Amino acid sequence: MADAHSAGPLAGTTIIENASFIAGPSACLGLAKLGAQVIRIDPLGGGPDSDRWPVDPCGTSIYWHTLNRGKRSVALDLRSDTGRRLAMDLITAPGTGGGILVENGAARRHLDDALLRERRADLIHVGVTGRADGAPAVDYTVNAATGVPGLTGPADSERPVNHVLPAWDLLCGQAVVSAVLLGLLRRATTGRGSFETIALEDVALSAVADLGWYTEALAADRPRHGNHLFGTFGTDFATADGRHIMVTAITVRQWRGLVEATGRGDVVTALAQALEADFEAEDQRYAHRAVLEAVFAPWFAQRTCAQACAALGETGALFAPYATAAEAAAAWPSTPVLDRVEHSAAGPLITGASPIRVDGAYLRADAPVRLGADTRSVLAERLGLTAAELDDLAAQGVIA
Repeated sequence: MADAHSAGPLAGTTIIENASFIAGPSACLGLAKLGAQVIRIDPLGGGPDSDRWPVDPCGTSIYWHTLNRGKRSVALDLRSDTGRRLAMDLITAPGTGGGILVENGAARRHLDDALLRERRADLIHVGVTGRADGAPAVDYTVNAATGVPGLTGPADSERPVNHVLPAWDLLCGQAVVSAVLLGLLRRATTGRGSFETIALEDVALSAVADLGWYTEALAADRPRHGNHLFGTFGTDFATADGRHIMVTAITVRQWRGLVEATGRGDVVTALAQALEADFEAEDQRYAHRAVLEAVFAPWFAQRTCAQACAALGETGALFAPYATAAEAAAAWPSTPVLDRVEHSAAGPLITGASPIRVDGAYLRADAPVRLGADTRSVLAERLGLTAAELDDLAAQGVIA
């Protein structure tokens, strides 16, 4: 496990983050894992997400401390002219690896691109908005507009079903990472800065469109069918000990592995003849998914999860037993991408490394973050402020 800040490919790069919730902070965490120094500009007392759930028994936000670890935090009174000026000074500070801003509040004066670019023409400015017209939106409202909740959930339900994972926020965060890297490449090759804006709604709609789902929707409505895999065979099966296993048979090899493991070859052959179907074709497996599920379900119901998994593993079937979140977390010692780190404010945290292994190594950014803890050191290092000047700012209430 490598220390990203000394070994990462983005070492020497400094990013100023003035963002809340998931898209911007997750992007900057990803960049920190790859070696970038990330300096958060936080309002005094914390931003709108500083107390967001999940929280520990003392009310400390596990969410905020996990998503913002590996970063430095500068807390300023952004309602004051002096606080906003200091923020702009940090964003546009000179240096070959600096001049990079990630934010989701472009309406704020200290984040105005024209004003910032007057100070530093080669600024790389990435702004996240809810909608392309600047209107607010969050993952949950964007998801409602995509049509995906109408495809999710039980077949016999007419109620839209949301997914728990903030997928569009996370995908937007990866778009922000791409935008920062694009800006760095452009500046390295042309000397020019860039102003890149990303709307959360655009991320979601573009992603769904690129899967072909909207083209399909104009021709025919897709049925919702619970946990069945669209266009091929795959669903969950209950085992004798109350567990569930997700099984997919996307390829012919995987299909044959499922049939062999369950010993249902004769039944499947007879069923194919009766239905005049070729179950080695994906569309046929999908069309007859309900009857095929009924063929395999008794085999799973007669075995424990461990027994079923052992048999499936021997024949090359593709499967995974369902785990609870607690079970997945408890497995961190055997999962190299995960780690358990101590944090003075939030206690032990289960954290993830960058999934990008550089020369075979996972890169991490797990240094604890504390709101405003780096204010004085960053202002001194980046802006050259003296101890007396910092004391004066504290007396004015601009810094804590």
